Order: sequence, then structure tokens, then C-alpha cells
Amino acid sequence: MKNKILVWDLPTRIGHWLLVASFALAWLTSESESLRLIHVSAGYVMGAVLVFRLFWGIAGTRYARFSSFLFTPKQALDYLLSLLRGKASHWIGHNPAGSYAIYAMILLGFATVGSGWATYNEFGGDWMEELHEALPSAMLAVVFIHVAGVAVGSLAHRENLVRAMINGYKNGRAEEAIASRRTFWAALLIVLVIGAAVAAFLPA
Repeated sequence: MKNKILVWDLPTRIGHWLLVASFALAWLTSESESLRLIHVSAGYVMGAVLVFRLFWGIAGTRYARFSSFLFTPKQALDYLLSLLRGKASHWIGHNPAGSYAIYAMILLGFATVGSGWATYNEFGGDWMEELHEALPSAMLAVVFIHVAGVAVGSLAHRENLVRAMINGYKNGRAEEAIASRRTFWAALLIVLVIGAAVAAFLPA
């Protein structure tokens, strides 16, 4: 029998929504010279969140760890085909197709932050600036694909995946749930890491 079980721990949820907010803020302020400091600060927050996500992908709870969503391209393709046929398997953590979107966003996120830092410090010249302008567009495209996948997955499995990333709960068996203990300290750590990143690198 399936019940509501805890799947996404607090640090994973905080990191997810901080990444959404920092990327959105950086995107919205990218063309404004007067808001440049806000744009740069949002980029540093984004970078700090990504660094924490790497750490949490190794030391986090069951479904936050990268080892829980390592799938082959064939598995991702098979999942997409089964989803189109309306026969997709229900995954407690990231599904095979969604896992590739997660990895793509992490890689593009680091590339975007790195190129932004180089551009701000006048390294690389025009090509670096052009790269920094192109990378967020690529990341936004992946975000749209990810959001579409979340919508389709929510309909296919009759489960609100957005709400699950807010409250942490999905449908599953009791033995599939994660333990919630100790994640508070990791959540506190992510806040401290981000605060330190902004304090250390915020332009004068």
C-alpha cells in the first residue's frame, strides 16, 4: 500500500528553490547596468548553491545522492517512450529522463557562473562575454524541458511533483521513505555557505 512518504530532504528543497530564484534574478537583471551588482550577487548565490549540490549529491540522503539517479541514455529513452505510451514506471526519486536534465542544469550552471566571473573580471575578452550571454539561454532551454517533464510526469502519475519539491512528500511505500533527522544541519550549512559566498565575493 502506498502512502505519503518523505522523499526530498530539506537541504535539497532549499537548494532547488534557491537555484530557481538566483537564476531567475540573474536573468532578469542581465541587461541592466544599474542592477549589475544584483546580477553579480545572484550569480554568486547560484554558484554557492551548485557547490553545495555537489557536496549533497555525495553526502546527502538517499534520493539526493547522484548514485540514485545514474541512468544510461537507453534507460532515459525507454522511459520517455513509455511515458508517451502512458505506461511509464513511477520513480520515487528522479526518473531516468529527468536525471539528464538535472545533470545538464548543474553543468550549464557552473559554466554560466564561471564565464560570468571571468567576464566581470575582464578575462577572455569578447568571446568570453559572448559565451556568458549564450550559456544562460541554453540553461533556460533545459529548464523549460525540465518543467515540461514535471508537468507530464505529474499528469501521468497523478502526483503533484511541484508540491513534492515544496513539502518533500511523494507517494510510496513506508520502506522507501528517507529519515528526516540531521538534515536541519545541512540546511543550515547551505544558508551559511551562500552567505559566505556573497560576503566574500560581493563587489564593492
